[in-house]
Amino acid sequence: MAPVIDASGLTHEYPDGTTAIRDVTLSIGANERVAVVGANGSGKSTLQLALGGLVDPSAGTVRYFDQTADAERVRDRLGVLLQDPDDYLFNTTVREDLEYGPAQLGMSRRVADERIARLAADLGLTDLLDRPPFRLSGGEKQRAAVASVLAFDPDVLLLDEPFGAVDARYRERIRKLVISHEGTVVVFTPSLDLAAELAERVIVVGQQGSIVADALAREILTDGELLRSNGLRPPATVRLFEGTLDDEEIPLTVAAARQYLVDERQ
Repeated sequence: MAPVIDASGLTHEYPDGTTAIRDVTLSIGANERVAVVGANGSGKSTLQLALGGLVDPSAGTVRYFDQTADAERVRDRLGVLLQDPDDYLFNTTVREDLEYGPAQLGMSRRVADERIARLAADLGLTDLLDRPPFRLSGGEKQRAAVASVLAFDPDVLLLDEPFGAVDARYRERIRKLVISHEGTVVVFTPSLDLAAELAERVIVVGQQGSIVADALAREILTDGELLRSNGLRPPATVRLFEGTLDDEEIPLTVAAARQYLVDERQ
C-alpha cells in the first residue's frame, strides 16, 4: 500500500528554542484510521501542522501520496482541522465557511449544496448557517469547523481534538461522520477513549516529542505501563478490566464492554 503521508526525520524547533517534535518518522497508508496520542505539551499539534504542511519543519521531509514533498500541490486533498476552531472559521457566515472548500475545488453548486445541507443537519447547524461564526458558542464553532473540513471531502483528514467543547449528543454524530469518511483519518488527541473509538492503529508521542510506540490499537491501548509512563491514562474500559482479563479479551470501548457483560450474563 503506497503511503498517503510519509514523514522522515521530522524535527521542529520554535524561535524561542523549544523543540516540539524530534526525529519523527512515520508512514500512513490509504484508508487507515490512526490516532496520534500524547500528553498535553508532547508536540502532537506541532506534528499535525508539520504533516499538514502548515509549518516547515526545522529538519526532515514529508511526502504526500508517494509523489511530492510540496503540500501546496495536494492542499485540496488534505483536510486539516486545527485545535482552535477560531483559527479555521474566517468568513462572514457559517454558510460561507462551509462553501469555501467546495468552491475552491470547483465542486458543482448542486453537489456542494447537498453536502452542506446534509452536514448542517447532522451537526445541528441548519439554523446557524447565516450567523457570523463569532456569535457561536464554543461547541457550535467546533461543529462548524468539523463541517467545513468534511464539506470538500478530502482524501486525508488530520483532526486535532475534533470533539473540543462539543456535548455528548454531537460527539457521537461527529464520531459517526469521521468513521464513515471514505479516506484516511488521523486524529491527534490526549484521550485514549477517543483513540479506542476511532482508530485501528495508535502512535504514541512521548513527552520529549518523539515517537515511542506505533502499533495496532489493542496492543497500545492495553499496555498500561507504556501509557502511564508517557503521561496517558488507558481507556476507561481498559482500566475497569485490567488485571481481570487477558489483554486480547479486554473490551476497548464502552459498547464492547456492554456487549461483553451481556454475553457473560447469558
